[in-house]
Amino acid sequence: MPRQLGELEDAVMTRVWQWNRPVTVREVLEDLQQERSIAYTTVMTVMDNLHQKGWVRREVSGRAYRYTAVSTRAAYSAALMNEAWSKSDNPAAALVAFFGMMSPEQRVALNDAVRIVQRDNPEDPEEPGELPQPSEEGRAAEGEAGGER
Repeated sequence: MPRQLGELEDAVMTRVWQWNRPVTVREVLEDLQQERSIAYTTVMTVMDNLHQKGWVRREVSGRAYRYTAVSTRAAYSAALMNEAWSKSDNPAAALVAFFGMMSPEQRVALNDAVRIVQRDNPEDPEEPGELPQPSEEGRAAEGEAGGER
């Protein structure tokens, strides 16, 4: 499971993910320098660390490396959420609390995601387009996480 990226690692990976193409240290440096004072060697070290940790792959291009993300930001976010959820002693309560923190727009995105997963996994017993009904454990967790909505 991935650990959360540090602030500078996240700033670098944000650019790699947004640009969605092989990037050089110089390109990332120039973009970061619009926000902060930072040295070339600092960015080079961070990108090397990200390579060592498996976040980016690199290939030689002339006298420099070009770095490419190994996975998407969405996959990174999902892995972090899954790790946090799996560490809970009551996963159903954690989900209820998490869903309770969501904005209306995030709930719409959640419903859309559930529909996509159900469409792609037709053997699931739930009706497409509807959130799964809570199990007994889920209903008990709802009471623990804040009661009625």
